[in-house]
Amino acid sequence: MASSASPILVAGAGPTGLVLALRLARHGVPVRIIDRRSGPGEASRALVVHARTLEFYQQLGLAEAVVARGIRMGAVHLREGGAEAAAVSFADLGQGISPFPFMLCFPQDDHERFLVAALAEAGVRVEWNTELTGFTQDEARVAALLDRGGTRETCETPYLCGCDGAHSRVRQGLGLDFPGGTYAQMFYVADVRLAQRPGDDVFVHLGADALGLVMPVRSSGMHRLIGIVPPPLVGREDLAFADVQPSAEALLGLRVAQVNWFSTYHVHHRVAARFRVGRCFIAGDAGHIHSPAGGQGMNTGIGDAVNLAWKLAAVQRGLATPALLDSYEPERIAFARQLVASTDRAFQAVVGKGLRHQVLRTWLLPHLMPLLWGFRVTRRMMFEVVSQVRIAYPDSPLSEGRAGEVRGGDRLPWAPAPEGDNFAPLQALAWQLHVYGRARPGLAGEAAGLGLPLHALPHGPAAEAAGLSRDAAYLVRPDGHVALALPDQEAGLLGDYAQRHGLRFAHAA
Repeated sequence: MASSASPILVAGAGPTGLVLALRLARHGVPVRIIDRRSGPGEASRALVVHARTLEFYQQLGLAEAVVARGIRMGAVHLREGGAEAAAVSFADLGQGISPFPFMLCFPQDDHERFLVAALAEAGVRVEWNTELTGFTQDEARVAALLDRGGTRETCETPYLCGCDGAHSRVRQGLGLDFPGGTYAQMFYVADVRLAQRPGDDVFVHLGADALGLVMPVRSSGMHRLIGIVPPPLVGREDLAFADVQPSAEALLGLRVAQVNWFSTYHVHHRVAARFRVGRCFIAGDAGHIHSPAGGQGMNTGIGDAVNLAWKLAAVQRGLATPALLDSYEPERIAFARQLVASTDRAFQAVVGKGLRHQVLRTWLLPHLMPLLWGFRVTRRMMFEVVSQVRIAYPDSPLSEGRAGEVRGGDRLPWAPAPEGDNFAPLQALAWQLHVYGRARPGLAGEAAGLGLPLHALPHGPAAEAAGLSRDAAYLVRPDGHVALALPDQEAGLLGDYAQRHGLRFAHAA
């Protein structure tokens, strides 16, 4: 039987697996992470890091370093017929909503190397060239079979976390269906150096039967090109960038000086039937894949990792019963299904054939978007949806109550004030109680008796704008979501909540 000191096994060292391992390590839980590759990725792949992910990194003290390494997205230019049709600014789009009111371009290979180094500083090194070849589980443990260059090993672990991508060995070993489909269009993606650098803005080139994107990749001047492979070229096994270059340069109005990386791909949309079976979990691309609309994939996987990490850590440290783990799947699979549906609609609107889609691309988008962008409510809604700060778990068994505009399950709203930032205490990675105003002695005494840190924060204009109610109390989970909202600081409900969910609160990990 695996003891509580046995390391949790994470299969897959992409961003999802690395964040999961890093958060577990920061919680003080032994973890082992393996990957069949020889090292971090060497292509940019996922580019966009959204505000919610940066908020998670802020809890780890890493956000500032990530932002310094990336490129803030400035504006998005919509071009049609070789001329600019519209432009909308993305700079500080979420001002007042998040400490990170922008979208950040940070290529996945650099991102992975950064996380690998952060994980090493936390005392955990990725075991490269190590493949999960099979596993079995019972009520007490998982027995995982590993292969390191022909050397085989059986690893006993309390929990196995499959962060091993779209072809996940863990998902397949669990016999989980991966329903969905594949879009007909073939896409190309290339990281290139342009003969004339267009700056750090994003350019979307629209056409009747064509689509092209230009995005900044690195501070060194590389750019990402994405487009649809011309139909006559689809199916060629030896397709190279030189084959699509004439049509790409004509559509984008640019000239490519150097090609660093080129690939073609089909876009899939799938969600696994389950995210957990017994002591085995899946996260990231192992559980959901979808169109690249909005740059949601990697960020969603990191959200999975954060959600799962604190729950596994609580169980392993004896601060919660195993029943806590039952909340992972319903919280994350509901969002994954919603995300796949919404990105499917957006993707079909942009790449679909037929007159309706052509009108959308060439007339409605260029003319309607700048008009709507003039309204603050539109900009705020766009940021909240795309940045993932709107993700909430109102139907979770862990979510209770409402105070002001904040419900149990909501992300704790950001409320900076001259006296302090309400996100600063979240770096403890621990359960905590926030009161925006004055904490009553009865509540303070109950919190102290439960070992629950209480933060009495000012109820100023920022808290008011964020929807936080004066003198209300909010029990905040280690991932920054509100678990219980108490509008009147009702006595006894904290203890009842802890008992009902089998929790023991602790200060910093």
